[in-house]
Amino acid sequence: MTGAPNIEPELSSGAMKLRRKKLDRIPWDHTGKHPGNPLFWKAIVLMMGIGLRYIFRSRHYDKIPDFEGGRVLSAIHLNGLVDPTTMVHSQDRRVISMGRHDLMTMPLIGWFSRRMGSQPVIRKSEIEKGVSDEEYARKINDRTLLTMTHCIASGHNALVMPEGKSHQDSRLHRFKTGPMRFALNAASIAQHRGLPLPALQPIGLHFRCHHWFRTDAFVEFQNPIPVDAPEDLGAAERLLSGAWEEPPSEQVFSLRDRLFSSLSEVTPDAPDWETYRAWHLIGHIRSNSVNKPLQTFKDEVLAARNVRDLLAGRGNTEDLLAPSIEAAKILHDHDLDGRSINGLKLRTDRRWTRALAGVFLMALAAPVTLPSTGAQALLAWYMGDRTDEGIDARTTYHFLAGMFSPILFWIPIAILASVILIPPSLATSPANLALSAAIVFLIHAANVTFLLGYDCWTDFSDSTKSAHLAATKQGKRLIELIDDVSANLNLL
Repeated sequence: MTGAPNIEPELSSGAMKLRRKKLDRIPWDHTGKHPGNPLFWKAIVLMMGIGLRYIFRSRHYDKIPDFEGGRVLSAIHLNGLVDPTTMVHSQDRRVISMGRHDLMTMPLIGWFSRRMGSQPVIRKSEIEKGVSDEEYARKINDRTLLTMTHCIASGHNALVMPEGKSHQDSRLHRFKTGPMRFALNAASIAQHRGLPLPALQPIGLHFRCHHWFRTDAFVEFQNPIPVDAPEDLGAAERLLSGAWEEPPSEQVFSLRDRLFSSLSEVTPDAPDWETYRAWHLIGHIRSNSVNKPLQTFKDEVLAARNVRDLLAGRGNTEDLLAPSIEAAKILHDHDLDGRSINGLKLRTDRRWTRALAGVFLMALAAPVTLPSTGAQALLAWYMGDRTDEGIDARTTYHFLAGMFSPILFWIPIAILASVILIPPSLATSPANLALSAAIVFLIHAANVTFLLGYDCWTDFSDSTKSAHLAATKQGKRLIELIDDVSANLNLL
């Protein structure tokens, strides 16, 4: 982790509020049983799926490697609540997570988080700011670590963001040691009980532009990193008695470094976003030069990684990188990327068919979408652009609007509509229920149709931006830069 930034997070107004009574009442368990509600878990995963379906235009999940024991799921943290939600949705078993204390106790989100079994953490920066005293923070954090430890030992997956914060850099920040410590203690308990040992599971989270609405997502998995139990045979007994046990520091640091190395491979791991976008552009130009254009966002991520790895450790690559960075910046400043390059030229065809299809689909769905989902979508847009949580929280608001709309808006609307259409009675209650369910489904179908139309309009808008750019001095400069990049591909 040499050179990794170690910057404490800026505290939001929410993080400055410590609700002790609610923290004390959060369900926890030190027997290995998941503290969440199993039936509620199915409902929350369904709601998460709706929210993710709305904020992402495309999602691709690679198959998670087979592993019998519990896993500690870890990834870079760029995208607020969208990061852990995307990770949860990639799993086939219940997950236990830990997060900021205020997220566990705030209205609505906190109510759902507690029923999911999420555990609170009071961070070092919050202690230093006087939000909590050290004694109370240690009590809550040890309780959380023990709950996570027992759940992992019993075979549950745990979700943690090892950087301990959301940030906006193109490379990993320094890791906290908590995930490694409870993974090692989970290994001690699992070994004592004759259960499969746990592992660290590095996850690559990739977003075309993480703070854009309707962006693309790609989720990939590294091989699990097995966690061996410390040699102290008495550690398991002490943990089972309810006392937190610190594992050997050398094992903690060794695991931390292995996780950091593995995760670095599946993150941008670039000196800055300008360079990372340049790698993507080089990937497009390389593929176009052999008449094999990149087809999916996954293809783009892997192509950019290949460029990164080929350039690593090589000197004298300025002739390739400098024009690539300048070209990628021109495209990004116009909300475009390498997909606007056709061969070695900018696309100039305007996609009128997509425009007409988009207008038609949005007009078709609007009578249902706007009354049922329009108000909360507008509120999410407004709050996302004005939050003090940082740009990473922008799509968090978009996601939450989609996730909570079914229970806060659609179901009440559906019940009201069914009561108006079919006067309720004991005899008509099955019909009322069926009609309510049909209305909820209709709302969702209309929203998906509206978003499909929005995507079509976005395609038309991008084609128009590309055509406009091609006719400017910047567009001509861009073509010169692309020619320079193409001429220097031999440096790879």
